[in-house]
Amino acid sequence: MVKKLRIEDFTYDLPEAKIALHPLQERDASKLLEYKAEKITDYQFTDLSKLLPESSGLFMNNSKVIFARLNFFKATGARIEIFCLEPNDTDPGSAMTYTQSSKWNCLIGNKKRWKGETLELKLENEVILSAQLLEDSENNVVQFSWNGDLTFAEVLVKAGKVPLPPYLNREAEADDYDRYQTVYSKKEGSVAAPTAGLHFTEKVLAQLRDRNVSISEFTLHVGAGTFRPVKTETIGEHDMHREYVEVTKEALLQLLELIKNNQPVFCVGTTTLRTLESLYWAGTRLLSDQKIDVEQWDPYEQKANFSKDEILNILIEKSDETNGKLYFKTGIIIAPGYKFQFASGLITNFHQPNSTLLLLVSAIIGEDWKSVYNHALENDYRFLSYGDSSLLWLH
Repeated sequence: MVKKLRIEDFTYDLPEAKIALHPLQERDASKLLEYKAEKITDYQFTDLSKLLPESSGLFMNNSKVIFARLNFFKATGARIEIFCLEPNDTDPGSAMTYTQSSKWNCLIGNKKRWKGETLELKLENEVILSAQLLEDSENNVVQFSWNGDLTFAEVLVKAGKVPLPPYLNREAEADDYDRYQTVYSKKEGSVAAPTAGLHFTEKVLAQLRDRNVSISEFTLHVGAGTFRPVKTETIGEHDMHREYVEVTKEALLQLLELIKNNQPVFCVGTTTLRTLESLYWAGTRLLSDQKIDVEQWDPYEQKANFSKDEILNILIEKSDETNGKLYFKTGIIIAPGYKFQFASGLITNFHQPNSTLLLLVSAIIGEDWKSVYNHALENDYRFLSYGDSSLLWLH
């Protein structure tokens, strides 16, 4: 049973020297490891269009990283760092449009020095951003307020810093403001980049279109929990984070066409894969109990009683009720034993030991994940967010 899987079986030794601390000068200059039919081959990322079959489908996450790290200073000079994780009372996309106030669950650095006073940060044009810690110690709820007519997204652009992963152990630099976003990012709301997409350039995308690869977009706003190590002994004890998903009717129709024509479907990144596979279980929910949010263990406890066409058609109908867009939350965990419904393969970076992302990779290629990661370590691949890429075909 999936819940009995032990996290100690999904770890490996990652030397610090293998972690990419900075992006390469060119986005698409990274290496690309292909795993297909139990064979590992080394390529460059610019070879991607030659590796995906003609007329296949490629789905990607167009969520945009917000500048979620805010530094406030007390009169004493003490720095209080506030890292916005997720809105307290709405979805990330909506929270970005708020004016004058917004309430967020946060991580707080140097919290013991924050004695309940209102913190202030002066921005340009006499705008003042204030932060007040509310009485909810569990979630560290912070009420932000500001004058003027700026949206919260605009406030963060002026006041915040790029939320680089903590394992980079450095302050954000000028390059990061551009390079920690994908070239196709559109919808603000992520507090960590969907990093598999960082390798794509307009040139690579054009090469794919020349091969008649259809390119579609989902939106899943990445929460900090994506990179959280599993600290329990078994997977069943791990509480998976839930994230907001937005899928357009256009993307659903494209997926339906690919499925009807029996064309392979590839995902750029684990967030896109989780969104794609969540669609099947969201449709199952709708057809069985009229709910749509996907819970962590749905794929293992619900029966796949419906055809893919049935699922996609009910989701398309549902999207018609909400202006051609489907909204839901997903807490899906994809681990060994998961039966894939739509995906044929995944483009992804090399992930941290003891992470749910490594479980997902193992669900795709089985025990061969160890051979893939050993090969990458032995052949100077760069790891984690700014690292190299892989194309993993479903085994």
